[in-house]
Amino acid sequence: MSSAILVVDDDDAHRSMLKTMLRSWGFAVEEAADGDEAVALVRERAFDAVLTDVRMARMDGIHALKAMLEYNPALPVVLMTAFSSVETAVDALRLGAYDYLVKPLDFDLLRETLEQCIERSRHSVENRELRRQLTEAAGSQEIIGRSDALKRMLGFIETVAPTEATVLVTGESGTGKELVARALHAASARADKPLVTVNCAALAETLLESELFGHEKGAFTGADRRREGRFVQANGGTLFLDEIGEMPLQLQAKLLRALQQGEIQRVGSDTPITVDVRVIAATNRDLRQEVQAKRFREDLYFRLNVISLEVPPLRRRGEDIPLLAAYFLQRFAERNRKSIKGFSPQALDSLLRYPWPGNVRELENAVERAVILCNGDLVTGAELPDDIAHAAPPEEGPAQQEALSLAGMALELVERRAIEDTMRQTGDNKSEAARRLGITRATLHNKLRKYGLEQE
Repeated sequence: MSSAILVVDDDDAHRSMLKTMLRSWGFAVEEAADGDEAVALVRERAFDAVLTDVRMARMDGIHALKAMLEYNPALPVVLMTAFSSVETAVDALRLGAYDYLVKPLDFDLLRETLEQCIERSRHSVENRELRRQLTEAAGSQEIIGRSDALKRMLGFIETVAPTEATVLVTGESGTGKELVARALHAASARADKPLVTVNCAALAETLLESELFGHEKGAFTGADRRREGRFVQANGGTLFLDEIGEMPLQLQAKLLRALQQGEIQRVGSDTPITVDVRVIAATNRDLRQEVQAKRFREDLYFRLNVISLEVPPLRRRGEDIPLLAAYFLQRFAERNRKSIKGFSPQALDSLLRYPWPGNVRELENAVERAVILCNGDLVTGAELPDDIAHAAPPEEGPAQQEALSLAGMALELVERRAIEDTMRQTGDNKSEAARRLGITRATLHNKLRKYGLEQE
């Protein structure tokens, strides 16, 4: 069966030429003269890819891209324009475009791009199952929450994961950037290959170079045998470079070469080694400021920042605090062989009032401490650190007000409330409810049975 391509262009002659060209390559082609018509067609029928102009008289390609991906985040969309602009290209990629081509089109490149995006789309997981894979990939540390900020981040991951784009994950310390990297890898076409992690801040420059690229026997004192580096270990898979802002300048140049050419050299060797690695980098620094201060290479920054994904701080996810706290309490109670039912209303109120400068990691540590100190059925303010137990209330936005309304609930009631609300909002669609809750469908099924919510 021929792949179906939707061609969107308000230039009748150019659209007709593309239709003829694509059909000669074996594609089935539909046409749309503007973005509005394209969005309507995408909602009516399935396409394997969309090829759309950017500049159009009515709805332009960027707005059409947003609307189409909002309806189907897995749809590959290729943009074309006669107005070459780095800013437009980056905006398009950030919004979820598969690629960006400049007129006059290179037809060989166009054909290759369409074939690649269709092939990758067909081998990627179905959109309705993607969130399930993300949470299962996190293993015992699922991406948990139902706040709008977290939903937006998960939606962005859903769009970016199946691509080969380099991703720069930014955010404050403790927000869970490595968890995001694992989710990106697990939902990619490289999921069956290794995910290798390197902390760039943990090693001195000479050791970090060897860690990344490997070394030959005798390359330096103590190098008593050849060692393969992390790039080789991650070949075919994903390399996660944590704390990339801490990498020394001299080593940044070698990393740039590896990213641009797909080649590395072991320390002490002149022989290049070809590697196929997708790189995900993370930092809690503002790399633009680091570039201005000459502490980070500008060319490497732009190479890493093809796609930028910000992990929201916990203070912008107030609605998620009860669910996260419940998850950590259950995990640490089991680990310490304690039977703790939940948090007292006062303790949960304190958790909701605290601004969490250390983000999810700080919350996790606070709950672990509380579980260890707790000798009763409920965690109280006495088991929490003093600065959390006596936190002043922050300014209350809608999400914080909603979270505070949950403060008097016990742990299981919080979880049951979240499941009931989500099942009602989704019309009892279990797959969609599991996606919104950030859990697997099997986990949702077990919890529905646990709380007597399973329908016959």
